Amino acid sequence: MKIKVMIVDDQPILSEGIRSVLSSSGSIEVIAVANDGRQALDKMAEGYVPDVVLLDIRMPNMNGVVTTGEIKKLYPDVKVLMLTTFDDSDYILSALNNGACGYLLKDISAPALIDAIKNANAGDTILPAKIAKKISDAAKMVTSDREIRLRKAFGLSDREVEIAVMIYEGFNNRQIAAALNLSDGTARNYISAIYMKLGSDGRASAIAKMKEALGN
Repeated sequence: MKIKVMIVDDQPILSEGIRSVLSSSGSIEVIAVANDGRQALDKMAEGYVPDVVLLDIRMPNMNGVVTTGEIKKLYPDVKVLMLTTFDDSDYILSALNNGACGYLLKDISAPALIDAIKNANAGDTILPAKIAKKISDAAKMVTSDREIRLRKAFGLSDREVEIAVMIYEGFNNRQIAAALNLSDGTARNYISAIYMKLGSDGRASAIAKMKEALGN
């Protein structure tokens, strides 16, 4: 069965180019093209529900980040892949926070785009090295003093304190895994160990305990 794809981009010439690229794959079928997030949701409501959405970030009426959240709320099984020219870490983190399963840049090669769609459909998180580095760099913008105090307060290992700071800064599990080049399962295991050392039962209480330890 072919993977059903919707392309959402406010530049028709780019949408047609992407459609042409994907038509070269016998395993992918483009079922709809939309000019913005609102039109994409309207088409889905009409019955054009894809397996994977290729979604631009900057669009009129409804941008890609907001659209991602709406799609995941209404169609949780649909995979959303951002495909954009913008590699700003705020865009990347916002898209992932809203449920995107990956973030691609438009300079991607045709074979790599086809592979990314197949992997996203299979449930993988798609973050090229350049994008993962952006997340990692954003995660590193913390003070060493904070790490030292958390390590002393809770007996955390170097990796655990690194992840604890990311939790404190608001990174979700997927972002942590991507930034540190860990599998989702390994990241979850570290996070569970951190919760245990902090004596917390979840993210909110862990952050509260770290704030207390840091005097915030």
